[in-house]
Amino acid sequence: MDMNTRHLENEAKALSGEVFGAMINLSGRRRFTSQRIVLYAVLASQGQDDAVAIAREALGLFRGAHKALLTDADGLPGVFCAELREAYFGKLAGDREIAAFAEQADRTLAAISHGSGAAASLLAELVRLTTPTLAILNQITAVYEEQAKLHARLMKKQLRGVITDIEKINKQARMVAFNARVVAARAGQAGREFAVVAGVLSGITDEIDQMVTTALAAAA
Repeated sequence: MDMNTRHLENEAKALSGEVFGAMINLSGRRRFTSQRIVLYAVLASQGQDDAVAIAREALGLFRGAHKALLTDADGLPGVFCAELREAYFGKLAGDREIAAFAEQADRTLAAISHGSGAAASLLAELVRLTTPTLAILNQITAVYEEQAKLHARLMKKQLRGVITDIEKINKQARMVAFNARVVAARAGQAGREFAVVAGVLSGITDEIDQMVTTALAAAA
């Protein structure tokens, strides 16, 4: 394993399943609101009441979700891995294209609100941008989903490692309990209390065995 891969694994380990769920949700929100923006922009151009307001609300959610995903704040890690850096700032140019879509939507809604003669051409361009923007959003969402799967695999691997350590300790505890029983038996009456302690320790190791079995099933 090279240093870059190890670094990325360490980053993934630092995140929780809840955080990955939040990022996937925000990425999905961008997809949904991008479509809502265009739909209500079209309806606004046809004179539907409140369509501009609804489109602007969707645009606010779209921009808010995008900012949250790129910013290392409020419990979210920002652009935390090479795959996301490539998706946002590399060949895919996700950040630039998403910002361009939002700006086009803003200009289109402003033109519609003011009855500008440029509204029709701006709307046509917004509609044209919809499909490529959605494709980019889908690709970025797929990156978040893949990173979530990687995180789950790493957590299971880590859990198996912890379980292995527990099993080793439990094996040693069993040996101690066995030796304690032998010593207690040899000590006769004087070793009765020692035998009780050995019995309790043996019971604890049995409980640990059951816990390990349950944990292994969960990590499978």
